[in-house]
Amino acid sequence: MKKQELIHLHGLLSEVRTQMEAWESTELDVSEYETMGVRPTSIHRSKTDHKAAVFEIANGITTAMEEAEPDRVAPRAD
Repeated sequence: MKKQELIHLHGLLSEVRTQMEAWESTELDVSEYETMGVRPTSIHRSKTDHKAAVFEIANGITTAMEEAEPDRVAPRAD
């Protein structure tokens, strides 16, 4: 993935985080992401920094989603 694409993905995940925090009553645990100091607007940061930030914010989002929906539905074809 190119750096520009990674920054775009970072921005999209940041928007998902903002919306989830607005819709949900619980806050996302993104403390690791916050300590990194890498934001989607930090275009001077390296591709590796943005990649690590994407993984951290995605981890926080998916963890919150798993806590909100603990029952998994088995995939099946109709």
